[in-house]
Amino acid sequence: MPSFGLLKKPLFLKVKNHLTKDVNPGQQTKLSESLSIMSFTGKYELQYQENFEPFMKAVGLPDEQIQKGKDLKSISEIVQDGKKFNITVTTGTKVIRQEFTIGEECEVETLSGEKIKTVVQMEGNNKLIANLKGVSSVTELNGDTITLTLKAGDITLKRVSKRI
Repeated sequence: MPSFGLLKKPLFLKVKNHLTKDVNPGQQTKLSESLSIMSFTGKYELQYQENFEPFMKAVGLPDEQIQKGKDLKSISEIVQDGKKFNITVTTGTKVIRQEFTIGEECEVETLSGEKIKTVVQMEGNNKLIANLKGVSSVTELNGDTITLTLKAGDITLKRVSKRI
């Protein structure tokens, strides 16, 4: 959200979980379960966004800041190490850095610059979900595309970035 390992294609990590299950009382059978975790690591460039101005007004950004930011392309660099994420988003001269571990409380910076506490969760192997003081955030990775969807009330901002 350093040195960044850039990938041209999504990386899948194979994780083995060994489970035991009682078949008969006192007798256990070993089961293997494989989990695929998609790696978010990479560098992404904003391709387009929808509802930028109405969303930014709804979350209280000043008009001057909205006008400056609406046509700027942003670059997001993500480094994922298991459940730990480091994300750097550069938009024009503004740089926002986020660091968090899935399932643990962390402090993040909002679009207005406010620092708030939240817990980022992973849904499936490709979605990061958080609630940021009245704004829901879903970041979804599909192949080389990351889609960030932010909702504040009935207004939704959608930002689509491609891996570069």
